[in-house]
Amino acid sequence: MYKTKKPVKKEEKKDKMPKPLNKPSKTLNKLQKEYMKEHSKKHSKEHNQYMIKMMKLGMCIEQSHKLAMKAIGK
Repeated sequence: MYKTKKPVKKEEKKDKMPKPLNKPSKTLNKLQKEYMKEHSKKHSKEHNQYMIKMMKLGMCIEQSHKLAMKAIGK
């Protein structure tokens, strides 16, 4: 009789790393160092270390903070 449409499966979103906005580097720049000095007062050591690791991979401050909150927490 009537053909029914099969439900289309949406591709599941995998927890992919966002695209880095900066180039990877071995050290943080001056702005990042100043920001982390203030930021470290409100967050744990593990959170801050994770953020630094992400920033060295090329993530911006906002990206690295979101990832750290998701992975480690406050």
